[in-house]
Amino acid sequence: MEDFDRLDLRVGTIVRAEPFPEARKPAYKLWIDLGGGEMRRSSAQITDLYTPESLVGRQVVCVCGFAPKQIGPWMSEVLVTGFHLPDGSVALCVPDAPVTNGTKLR
Repeated sequence: MEDFDRLDLRVGTIVRAEPFPEARKPAYKLWIDLGGGEMRRSSAQITDLYTPESLVGRQVVCVCGFAPKQIGPWMSEVLVTGFHLPDGSVALCVPDAPVTNGTKLR
């Protein structure tokens, strides 16, 4: 349990999503509201199952404790979690009921 508690996994709501044409693999730029006025950016390779329009307003589980990562001209500040499917696409890890932004996964 101690190891799990060290992870900073929180729910956030995607408030903006747009294509990321500069990425090497198809991806989107995401702006995620983590509550309390905290907005973070992410790059996510989730273009197979989602459109930018379908992502706005969707809650996702994010890893917030990793160092930011430069991806081309974009700084990704959180990792959006998902499950790799056999065809290579990614299904997002999401809560099954509305959750307050910033709530930690326990």
